[in-house]
Amino acid sequence: MRLFSRRDRLLLIGLTAAVSVIFARRLSRLLDVARQDEQGYGLALIPGLIILTVVFLMHQLARRQEIKAEAAAAASAAREAEARARDLEMLITFGQSLARSLDLDSIRDVLLQHMPELAGTPDVWAMLRTSTLWDNLIPSTRIPTREIDAGRTLAAEQAIAQELGGRNERDGIEIEGQVVFPMLAGGNAIGALGVSKGAPLTGSRRRMLAAAASLLAVSVKNAQLFRDTRENSLRDGLTGCVNRTHGVEMTEVELRRARRSRLPLSVIMFDLDHFKAINDRHGHLCGDTVLSTVGRRMQEVLRGSDVKCRYGGEEFLVVLPETPLEGARRVAEILRKELADTPVGWNGVELHISASFGVTAAHAAEIETPMVIARADSALYCAKSDGRNCVRVAVDSMTI
Repeated sequence: MRLFSRRDRLLLIGLTAAVSVIFARRLSRLLDVARQDEQGYGLALIPGLIILTVVFLMHQLARRQEIKAEAAAAASAAREAEARARDLEMLITFGQSLARSLDLDSIRDVLLQHMPELAGTPDVWAMLRTSTLWDNLIPSTRIPTREIDAGRTLAAEQAIAQELGGRNERDGIEIEGQVVFPMLAGGNAIGALGVSKGAPLTGSRRRMLAAAASLLAVSVKNAQLFRDTRENSLRDGLTGCVNRTHGVEMTEVELRRARRSRLPLSVIMFDLDHFKAINDRHGHLCGDTVLSTVGRRMQEVLRGSDVKCRYGGEEFLVVLPETPLEGARRVAEILRKELADTPVGWNGVELHISASFGVTAAHAAEIETPMVIARADSALYCAKSDGRNCVRVAVDSMTI
């Protein structure tokens, strides 16, 4: 803060010189009077006045320096407060975006949108730990992922090991040219967030990234719990197949997709033969074992993209996307043979089971799920009427 500008100083000097000229004679008389008083009373007024004047000027100069220093400190504090407020705003926005993300794809989109700004560099990555595997949440766009994932995985594992070992580094752990921030939730390792060590990372930015890693760990954990809860609510716990409601919904989705893509879609319904007799003879625990075995065999024979649904007690629905009618008939035959040729063990007894199958295919542009299921169910009852343990194709399907 300046008391006088350069022009003000020149004006002040000129004013002082002018006053000195105007009052030169009076000042001369005043000095003569002062000298007479000094001689009469033995005082040294003029040196004392000079000393006071010099001290006053030095005091004013020091005060001016103090004012400048206080102003600079206030400006620096204001800049720091503004930077902290900006960092806090970015963290709040990041946390709010994560709170609205209930799956990993949504979390990945949030990271791609916000993390470069939080880190101050695009050289930021996040690795997610899933059992013994690692998933890259922020795929690299500069270097092929295969060339960098190994190094990131190693750095993440070392950082998590150090964190779980008691080393609590709030500003990140430096490993192999990376600054790594472990992601922990409830004491469990979720993953790690990392930034290239070459990136300019201040202390405040490191602390912000540590907070972002904590928010990300909680969000990923919540997404995993939400996924597990949803899967448990949609799946039959005994067979691992989806329940009837979700199976019908997925069938509707696949029918619409088949209509848009003009690709074939087939449906299989099958029912275990004489299942009530198994329950009556060996008990319901044995029946549960049979159903559980059927669920495992379906997982082994069918594709991951196929919809596997427990439609009723011992009745199952299978939706085969991008599969024509003949292909579905072959799949049904393979599954029928697998069930018939592999007995189920129960209390030292081998139980031979079989199933009857009905197969149909969706008509062109068909989106009525009940009609498709009804045709497969009709073919299933034809199989039962023909002696069970066989595959029958719906009559309407043969004209497709």
